[in-house]
Amino acid sequence: MKRLVVLIVLVSSFQLSAQSNPELLKHFEAYYQQMKKQGDVQGIINGITHLNVLSPSQARLDTLAYIYMSNEEYSQALNTIGIDKVANDSDIAIQVKAVSLKALGQPKMAIGFFDEMFKRNPNALIAYELAELNLQIKNLDEAQKHIDYGLANAKDDMTKTYYETQNPYKVPLKSAFMYLNALVTYNRDTKANIDAAVDILDATLKTAPNFNLIQLTKNELLRQKQALQAEAAQPKN
Repeated sequence: MKRLVVLIVLVSSFQLSAQSNPELLKHFEAYYQQMKKQGDVQGIINGITHLNVLSPSQARLDTLAYIYMSNEEYSQALNTIGIDKVANDSDIAIQVKAVSLKALGQPKMAIGFFDEMFKRNPNALIAYELAELNLQIKNLDEAQKHIDYGLANAKDDMTKTYYETQNPYKVPLKSAFMYLNALVTYNRDTKANIDAAVDILDATLKTAPNFNLIQLTKNELLRQKQALQAEAAQPKN
């Protein structure tokens, strides 16, 4: 009985290996296309993975990583294509590395890839990402450079989505740059520049009345101002 089982396994293995690579490629290409038609993300991932095993391709790896990224599986995206800077990386690979590293809380590493994106295709949307990331790491001069670019180049139809409320909302991209400008102004001197930052926030709110984050930030800055004033009014021994 054991010999029969072993023989069956061996025969099955021979039959599988007898299938030509082109036949397997054809099968998994059809599978991949069907998964795309059905909108089955995991099926698409499985299809591309099989295709890449049978016929390795950097383009397929980039596509697979992009799908992982789009599905918010950022670690899997980076595991697929790595995090090294490669001179001949495709635009898709650069985007995947930039977005995934940012999402995983690695702003310093993400900046390098967003810089490369900006070199290849300068635009206000990428400038916003660079301004925000540089602000996070307190690189204020670099953040200001990208804010200035964004304020000069943001088109009226460009928007930025914010998620701090239960329902996400959009504001004009130029208003988003104004908000970052207020934050940079404040961070240059967190005591002396509160009023200047609040003035920018007030001006921003006029361009985007639904900008909830502006009001939250303004309230916090005014709270800090009151705390500083109360501290200054304390009698000194």
